[in-house]
Amino acid sequence: MNRDDTIDILNNLIETSKDGEYGFRKSAEYLKDEQTRRLFLQRADECRQAAAELQAAVAEMGGTPEDSGSATGTVHRGWVAMKGSLSGYNDKAILEETERGEDSAMAQYRKALNNGQLAPEARSLVERQFAGVERNHAQVRALRDQARVANP
Repeated sequence: MNRDDTIDILNNLIETSKDGEYGFRKSAEYLKDEQTRRLFLQRADECRQAAAELQAAVAEMGGTPEDSGSATGTVHRGWVAMKGSLSGYNDKAILEETERGEDSAMAQYRKALNNGQLAPEARSLVERQFAGVERNHAQVRALRDQARVANP
């Protein structure tokens, strides 16, 4: 494990966090349930903060922090908008797509933690953020399950 590998991993997680921020914020625009909308805006802010923490860690290691989302995230965001327009932006469809986005975020964090290339000084930050991603995923899944019951 070397510094450059860790910087690459952290920059990938910055993209993931920026994708999450955008996804939660964009989805919140179309949610009908006000409580879920507020929750999604809070999650967007948490993703923004996570990206900022990762950017600071990259800079501290002497790297150039990523400042945008990923190409995959762009496709995902486009799909959220497309699916929303096709489904009339119903909350269940938005929650289902948001859960898929959180599945992707969890996979990226697991990959970062399991590949053996993450420097020890960055590991605790990534582990803490992964716990937040897991919490987000569980919360979105629970909301999705509620929406499925209400609108089968």
